[in-house]
Amino acid sequence: MDDYEKNYLSQRPQELCHMCGKCCKVVTTSIPYKQLLKMKENGDSGATDFLEIFEPFDSVEDARNLCPDIVENIIERFKKNSKPTDNLEFYTCRFLGEDNLCRIYKNRKTLCKHFPSTPWAIVPPGCGFEAWLFLKREEAKQKVRKLKEELIELALLRTKVTDEQVLSKISSVEEKINDIINKYKKYGSEDW
Repeated sequence: MDDYEKNYLSQRPQELCHMCGKCCKVVTTSIPYKQLLKMKENGDSGATDFLEIFEPFDSVEDARNLCPDIVENIIERFKKNSKPTDNLEFYTCRFLGEDNLCRIYKNRKTLCKHFPSTPWAIVPPGCGFEAWLFLKREEAKQKVRKLKEELIELALLRTKVTDEQVLSKISSVEEKINDIINKYKKYGSEDW
């Protein structure tokens, strides 16, 4: 089990899932369908798994007709995060039964087992994970804010130090901190 699984997935309270199937009815990805197909052709296992599970809707309107609240929630989250919405593509799970339960649950892909796989996952309105994901996002934001404060302190320390070895160590720490902050860049860390 890697750090990601220990620090996020193993802490995820799976009992929060309502087993409503909404997260399977309408989903989106930041990668366009045509690009997913090319990735699959090139052997990308993530794209292959996604396309084995999900099939695209013919249009946004088709997705909206099935689950308007989910589609609007996704569009709003994209807008809130300043992501373009004009090329959004929606998908539905091939294995979701009429009863909203997974027909291949015991053999489902890791992609499904790990959902929601990040605190920034877009979940349907009313999802049992909503509040927990919000708290996890806030924890991550607080972590980034503290790291930015440490960078300020290191910059102040840099003005008081002349020893090249110490300056080199400061640079090394700054680099490590910036690497961590940059991991959150796609989630808007520059604004936290």
